[in-house]
Formats: sequence, C-alpha cells, structure tokens
Amino acid sequence: MDVSKHSYDYDLFVIGAGSGGVRAGRMAAGYGAKVAVAEDRYMGGTCVNVGCVPKKLYVYASQFSHAFEDARGFGWDSKRPNFNWATLRDNKKAEISRLNGVYDGLLGNAGVTVYNGRARFVDAHTVEVNGQQHSAERIVIATGGWPYIPDIPGREHAVSSNEVFDLENFPQRIIVVGGGYIAVEFAGIFNGLGAQTTQLYRGPLFLRGFDEDVRQFAAQEIAKSGVNLQFNNNIQAIEKQADGSLLAQLEDGSSLACDAILYATGRKPHLQDLGLEHVDIALNDNGTIKVNQQYQTSTPHIYALGDVTGGMELTPVALAEGMALAKTLYNNEPSTVDYDNIATAVFCQPTIGTCGLSEQQAKEKYGDITVYESNFRAMKHTIGGREERTYMKLIVDTASDKVVGVHMVGDEAGEIIQGIAIAMKAGATKAQFDSTIGIHPTAAEEFVTMRSPRA
Repeated sequence: MDVSKHSYDYDLFVIGAGSGGVRAGRMAAGYGAKVAVAEDRYMGGTCVNVGCVPKKLYVYASQFSHAFEDARGFGWDSKRPNFNWATLRDNKKAEISRLNGVYDGLLGNAGVTVYNGRARFVDAHTVEVNGQQHSAERIVIATGGWPYIPDIPGREHAVSSNEVFDLENFPQRIIVVGGGYIAVEFAGIFNGLGAQTTQLYRGPLFLRGFDEDVRQFAAQEIAKSGVNLQFNNNIQAIEKQADGSLLAQLEDGSSLACDAILYATGRKPHLQDLGLEHVDIALNDNGTIKVNQQYQTSTPHIYALGDVTGGMELTPVALAEGMALAKTLYNNEPSTVDYDNIATAVFCQPTIGTCGLSEQQAKEKYGDITVYESNFRAMKHTIGGREERTYMKLIVDTASDKVVGVHMVGDEAGEIIQGIAIAMKAGATKAQFDSTIGIHPTAAEEFVTMRSPRA
C-alpha cells in the first residue's frame, strides 16, 4: 500500500500489549503520536499474567511454610496449617484481572486505541486485526516469548509455566524440568507449598551464565531445603497411568511417578501467525528478531523490542526499551538503553541477587581482580533453627578499585542488590563501600564490612 505520510491511519501501531509494547505506545501517545495497540491474549503480557507478578505472589505463599516452622524457636506454639491451593489460585486470578484493567486504563487514558485480536502484517505499512486493515507509518513488534516443551512421547501430559499457575488440583508430587531461573523458582514454590519436588536438568549444574560460586552455593542450599535435584538427567517419555498420575521415564533408565510435570526449558519468540512472510524481517539464528541499537528491524520503519528480540528477558529492560523508542521517535530525544550493570534476582529459596559481572567474566575483562566473599548463617536462623546459610561476593577490578560484580544468595537478596546496583551505576569503588557505615544488625551490612580478599 503506497500512501503518503498523512494518509496513514496511525503514526504508530504496536503489536503486543506486554511491558515493552504498552510503554512504547503510551509514551508515544503522550508525545502526541496517534497510536494503536493490538493484543490477542491478555493486557500486560507475560509479566503481569504468567510471569513475574503471579510468580512472586506464589513465592510469598510458599515462604509461609518455612515461617511457621521458624516461629517455634521464637516462642510461638505454631502448627503448620493446611494449605488450600484453590484459595491462592483464585485470589491470584482476581489480582491479575485487576492489573489487566490497570493496563487497559493506562492505554485508554493516554488516548491509545486498543484492538483485541491478533495483528497480522498485510504489507510493510499495513496490519489486519479481526478482518479489519489498519495502516501505520511505523509498526512495533512486541509479542514477547512463549514457553517451549520439547517433542517427546507424552509431551501433551506436561504443562508449561503458562498453565502451571492455574492447575485444577495441587500436585502432591511434581517434577520440574529445566535449569534456568524459571525452573529453579518453581521448584522452590512447589517445595514450599508442600509438594514432593524433583528438579531435573540435563546439564551438570543449573543457572548457566550466573557466577560459578553462586550456582554451587544455591544448589547446596536448595537441596538442603528439600528439593530433590537431579543433574545430568532428563525425561525421555511421559506415560499417563490409570489413576491419572504420570510416570516419567528418565534417560538414566530409572522412572519417577508424579502428579504433574512442569517444563521450564526455555522460551521462544512468539512470532507465529504474524504474517511475517509479507514483510522483510531478518531473524537471528535462534529465531529472535534481529534489531539494531535503535530497535529497527531489517525494514527500518518496523521496530521490535523486549523478549522477542532475544536480549535480556527482563520486564524493566523491555520498559526501558519502550521508553527509549518513544523518546527517540516522538520527542526529538535520541535515546538508547545502557545494558551494563542491570541488576536481577532469581526468586528461588534462598533468593539470588546479582549485578555486574561474574568472577569468570571479570577475569576475562580486567585480568587482575580481587574477590571478597562472606558465608554465614543469618541471625534470624540462629534461633529459628533453619540450617540455611547466606553467601555474598564482591568482585573488584584491582587496577581501578571499582566494584564490577556483586552477588548474593540469601533472604531479601533482590531488595538488597537493587540498592547496591545504584552504587555500581554511579561507579563506586571498594574504598567507597568500605567507608560506608553499615546498618546493624542486618545481612546487608556485610557488603560494607568485607575487608579481607579471598586467598
């Protein structure tokens, strides 16, 4: 469709109302652009519906079981009460519905037109939603990722992280397959809620890409909490039994009976049924959309951002990309996202918080590094009786004294590392950490009292 700029229906058409798409559309509209957003599933995308938000709510739920046990050492005659899965599930549903409405309101209040349906490309400037065509000067693909279950016999009996939140019945025995943060988090959730939990990972150790010491320490603590960790193992086939339970045949020749099998083995870009065959959009080798630093695809007026581009699959990253794109295109404010020192957390139990480089990465980048670490039992557990330990690690570029990596495994690691991330963004040195007076008694003060480098 060859039309002049002024005859387009919209200045910007966004496909996908997840974190990145909503932010890009809302900000662009705020800067005066005429914007439409199409969403075929649920407002807020993965994060709000089947990602960070429900996951964190379920993490909170699972932590109460430990708290009831801890309380006895503090004088509370506490018995562990019964857990009701349906109450948690239905309360979660109500909260997600509320958030869907919030996202709808954000777009509506910004003057964005919302189409409920799958948008498909007709040509480079035109999309079709529910049989109706819309032209746009620029188009953004922000369709996110989708869980992937490998093609094994019986795969139809497994669930992904999309369905696991809404299981009809609570599984008393569950197998979680995968070694990424989603698998590790769900193993902790179901273990805490009282399920007999096994985590299988085909590699020798989970959380590839994280600092080696953090991976080892997390594995030790997670196993201690009751999760049956099985590395170097995988499912070959799943068989449904007469009583409705499942039998997993494993690669090592053994089998495991369970009530549910969750596959958290990675996510793929959600590009099916987008009509990409009608436009020139180059893909990376892993099937994600190839973009430049301005989020342009191989067709310059078509952009892509968030998980669909295969970058850091984090909600705040997608939000930052959406904001940068809107500023660049509609506020005469060329913007990019700084991907250095992005803090993140894995809400396993205990939690992992990390910012900056792993020890291995720091060695490669700087050569001469100094490492400080601390391993202790948190004060709360001395009376509570839990055997859980906390681990902290600071990595310093020796030449500049700059702190280039901070890692923690322990209670509230996410909350603590968020504050430290600000210091790292500001370029803090180890001397500045040392001259900061700690808050006592906290675990966090350990980060400003580590004086002796690791031998």
